[in-house]
Amino acid sequence: MDVLVIEPNSEDDFKLIIDLAKKLGSKVSTLGKDDVEDLALYALIKKEKTGETVDRDIIMKKLES
Repeated sequence: MDVLVIEPNSEDDFKLIIDLAKKLGSKVSTLGKDDVEDLALYALIKKEKTGETVDRDIIMKKLES
């Protein structure tokens, strides 16, 4: 099943949405800012992963420039 992500405008809205979802019988999980950033980074890494390897010296040269 898909997941719905809602970013409320206030703490009151946040609580209201959680309460409503629970009343409707939905499972509710909350994520902190760090969790959201981790998920976004994971998605980007997964999307860009090629399976190819790159020589360490090439990476170090790119980082130095």
